[in-house]
This record gives sequence, C-alpha cells and structure tokens, in this order.
Amino acid sequence: KRLRAAYEQDRSPARLLRGRCRLVDDALRALWALCQMPPHATLVAVGGYGRGELYPCSDVDILILLAQEPDAAETPHIERFIGSLWDLGLDIGHSVRTVAACAEEAAQDITIQTNLLESRLLIGQAGLYHEFVVATAACLEPESFFHAKRAEQEQRYNRFNHTPYALEPNCKESPGGLRDLQNIIWIALSAGLGTRWGDLARHGLITADEVRELRAAERFMQQVRIHLHYIAGRREDRLVFDHQEALARAFNLKPGKTRRASELMMQRYFRAARKITQLNIILLQNIAVRYQPLAAFHARP
Repeated sequence: KRLRAAYEQDRSPARLLRGRCRLVDDALRALWALCQMPPHATLVAVGGYGRGELYPCSDVDILILLAQEPDAAETPHIERFIGSLWDLGLDIGHSVRTVAACAEEAAQDITIQTNLLESRLLIGQAGLYHEFVVATAACLEPESFFHAKRAEQEQRYNRFNHTPYALEPNCKESPGGLRDLQNIIWIALSAGLGTRWGDLARHGLITADEVRELRAAERFMQQVRIHLHYIAGRREDRLVFDHQEALARAFNLKPGKTRRASELMMQRYFRAARKITQLNIILLQNIAVRYQPLAAFHARP
C-alpha cells in the first residue's frame, strides 16, 4: 500500500517495480529459513522477477537450485516451502532443478533458456549459483538465440495481425508492447552487448536520441501496465474498452471538445507503440548485421 501511494505521487515505475521485488525478496528469504531448506539448496529469482521488475499482479518466477537430487528427508521441506508461497498469496511459477538439469533444459527449450537468462541469487550457496550461471551460459549460442527470438517475435506478431493499432491492444504482447523491448534486451544480453539502452548506444546500434525515445516509450508502457493491474485488481495487460476510460483518468487526461479522454489515452498509447515498433526493427536489423555482415552480400547485375 505504501508503494502504491508513493507511485501515485511520483509516477516512477522503476521505483515501484524494484520496491515490490525487495518486499518479495524479504518474504521469500524469511520463508526459506522457516522451512529449514536443505543446506545444498539455493533460491534463485528468474524471468521478470530475476530482472528486478515485479508488476502489481505479476507472477513470481523462482528456481530452487539443488546440488543433487533431494532425498526422502529433504523433499517435505521443499514442498512445504512451495506451499507456503501459495499460502502467502503469491502467484508462483517455480521449478526445482539441479545445475545439470537446468543446462539440459535450457539447451532444448528457448523459452526456458530465456527465463534463466536473467537471474538473481536470493539466498543459498553463491558457489552453486555461479556454477548455474556458467553452465547455462555455456549452452547459449548467441547467433542461434538471435534467430530463435526473432522467429518467436514473428509468431507473436502473427497472433496480433502484425499491427500495434488494435482496438484493444495488449501492452505486453502486442507489436509495440513491452515484449518488443524485452526481446531486444534478451538478444543483447546473449550477445554480450549489455543490459541497458545506453549499452546499445555505446556499441553503435542506436543513437543517443533513440535511447531517449526508447526510455520514454518504455516508461509509458510500464505505467500503462501498472495502472491496468491496479484497475482490474488482477493481472490484466489488455487495454479493453471497459478499462480505457479509467486508464485515461489514471493518466489525468481530460476530455476535449471533440474527443473523449479514452480516445486521447489510446492516441498516446499508439504513438508509443509505433515508436517501439520502429526502434525494434532498427535494432534487430543492426544486430543482424553483426551475424551476417553486409559485405557478405554480393550485388547482381
């Protein structure tokens, strides 16, 4: 409640998202101790939670990392810990794996590989976590990852008819949504190009002006998603008609002489989505050149 009240004052999505992560971090560490988890077990945040972003009603993705398969005495403690998370009211996405199993699953499934790409150690053995990072990095081939994520984006675009201008767009999954931005960061991270927009500028992939445009569009989309979760009281990423007027009020938009507040809201949304779509195309093309330089192409008469 304090985080929400602070957000209503400063409208800083980064502060809210990081603040929610810190609260959940503390709760998970406390439960870990209460459940007397096996000494060789380690708790790792993955996915968006691992990235340090936790929206009001988002799920909490965790990995219970083990040095070896649990024995009969250790299994009840793990089950108790997972059950306690649900009792706490968290929407949990969890997996229980050894380092070898993580590497094997990541090598076979791009979704799991992406989920494990952004991780944070919460509590447990730092050495085991380091083994996990090294093992999962070893099975990641940057060029293959790039092509897989690009194909995955194309499939996602197909579901939304390749347009950011839907009447009820999804601020996370639609073209021009947050997923387009995350896709670029995942690809950049896999290629060793950094984790921030400024890192991409330093590698010559975008300009300083484009960095500012990306940050502004990202901040706006984060605010949209935060408000949608609060308006719906659950995880809701679609700007459905029923929420568009309330969303406009959350952005302090007033109706004009010829347009409703909801129309002004959607106009702002479409401008941001268009900018993200354009910059996503530019970045993907610039990164693609690193894998297939223009010099490799030959002009034909």
